Amino acid sequence: MDFKLQNYLKRGVENITKNAMKSCIKNPKESLFLVKFSKNAKKATKIREQYAENGQNIPAFLIASITSRCNLHCKGCYSRANEACSDEEPANQLSSDEWEDIFKQARELGISFIVLAGGEPMLREDVLIKATRYPEILFPIFTNGTMINDDYLKLFDENRNLVPILSIEGDEKVTDSRRGKGVYEKLTESMDAMNRKNIIFGASITFTKYNISNLLSDEYISKLHDFGCKVVFFIEYVPVSEDTIELAPGDSERELLLNELNRLREEYDDMLFMSFPGDEKESGGCLAAGRGFFHINSHGGAEPCPASPYSDINVKDTSILKALNSNLFISLRDGGILMDDHAGGCVLFEHKEDVEKILEDNNE
Repeated sequence: MDFKLQNYLKRGVENITKNAMKSCIKNPKESLFLVKFSKNAKKATKIREQYAENGQNIPAFLIASITSRCNLHCKGCYSRANEACSDEEPANQLSSDEWEDIFKQARELGISFIVLAGGEPMLREDVLIKATRYPEILFPIFTNGTMINDDYLKLFDENRNLVPILSIEGDEKVTDSRRGKGVYEKLTESMDAMNRKNIIFGASITFTKYNISNLLSDEYISKLHDFGCKVVFFIEYVPVSEDTIELAPGDSERELLLNELNRLREEYDDMLFMSFPGDEKESGGCLAAGRGFFHINSHGGAEPCPASPYSDINVKDTSILKALNSNLFISLRDGGILMDDHAGGCVLFEHKEDVEKILEDNNE
């Protein structure tokens, strides 16, 4: 397969910014920011290309779990299942200054997108304020939406590189059954408030083998459109245990998603539709471990992705660049696991014993 990773990522970044600008053309404040961001994204692409010429791949995306604390107890939460999420803030979480140093390094490496996750990232207002200092980077904030208040609305209005992405499971009954009574109502209130202020926001929808058709329906998408949602992320369900593997999407569901996304992009030209991890066949396999993105957990551990919480290096002790060349990352990229065929869901989840074996061998 003649696959050029840098070209794939370059096209992806350019398409994201182009589509986002198209969806925001009627919003002068947002359009002005995106014009500037588009120029910075092109500069970032050139930086990554320069590293690639020297044999070093720099991903365009970084996922940063800025806290392990969360105010909700959602059913089937992957982070809580992996004990990466709790009710209290552990003492050894990265400070806001340490996160700012990571943002600075990311900018210098040409990383254009940093997804802020958790836990609940809006519990770390101190880190979000640090992110506003880096308008060259777009920070999608994956949030449960329950903490959006007047102060946050002001922060988002004044700093357009912060883009709230609200997790919503479907209608009120489905959302509240997983996230808790009253969460859906709070989500819609937050959407209404942001829509009135012309703040760009999005929705994060977890799809399984069984709910994908409903979530892609015109009825559901038009409802999000009416709420004022401009960005929709379709996130593949990752099993939290062996007995939930059957929920993971397979090739037929991915094919359905790909076809429907193309249709939705034509019918809803003022919205941006994305999928994660996306079509792995087109991208030449899983993009984790620095091929297309990587994850830094709330303690500073550099991990292949949030669904594979293993680390052999910590950014408290080294640079992002060195973390990208950790023994674990190199072993995963060179060992063929990321390109392996799998039934559905996450290839690293299916090969977690192999990942654990790599860590064990590297520690001997």
